[in-house]
Amino acid sequence: MISGDRVYWICHSTIRYIYLQLVSGDIAGLNNIPRTGACILACNHASHLDPPLIGCKVTRKINFFARKTLWKPGFATWWLDTIGTIPVDRDGDSDISAMKRTLKTLKAGGLLTLFPEGTRTLDGNLQNAKPGIGLIAGKSQATVVPCRIFNTFGVLSRDSKFPDFSKPIHMVYGKPLSPEEFDPGRSAGKQRYQIIADSIMTAISKLERPRPEVI
Repeated sequence: MISGDRVYWICHSTIRYIYLQLVSGDIAGLNNIPRTGACILACNHASHLDPPLIGCKVTRKINFFARKTLWKPGFATWWLDTIGTIPVDRDGDSDISAMKRTLKTLKAGGLLTLFPEGTRTLDGNLQNAKPGIGLIAGKSQATVVPCRIFNTFGVLSRDSKFPDFSKPIHMVYGKPLSPEEFDPGRSAGKQRYQIIADSIMTAISKLERPRPEVI
């Protein structure tokens, strides 16, 4: 049987090849992603293209989230489980199972991608962060790398049926944030996780489009 890691890297290589063939644009800051240790890659979310693009040039295995409804009998369930995707119940008030698996992944030194906004933007602009990422970052005390993707909304928005790869996509990975930089601690009370989430979202908003000469 093919191992989960092998399936992941086969898919990674395929997506990377497609990226190189179809996507134009600039990328910067890949060296800001720690090579080892628990890390959260926090990115804005504008398109279905964001998850595969954000990881296609990252040399570490990434664990992603996906809604539970995608786990359907057959190939879909096998593939999602094999590459280590974490199912999330978006219709529930809380998903204890997903939270436990998330914290277990980070405790083991994994790399996790999260979208602080929770869902795709309706107009291409950045949205307010939801406290979910604050809860995960606060409890795990993992390093957070803010990331911003520019123009995936223009390439494939919510209303688009097909992507328009004639438009460039730019990505930038910011400086790593330590817990001391984003977590006010328990003294912040009930607002602690929202404060963390807002701090991470602010870091994302400050990232500027990379200059063409970086690649």
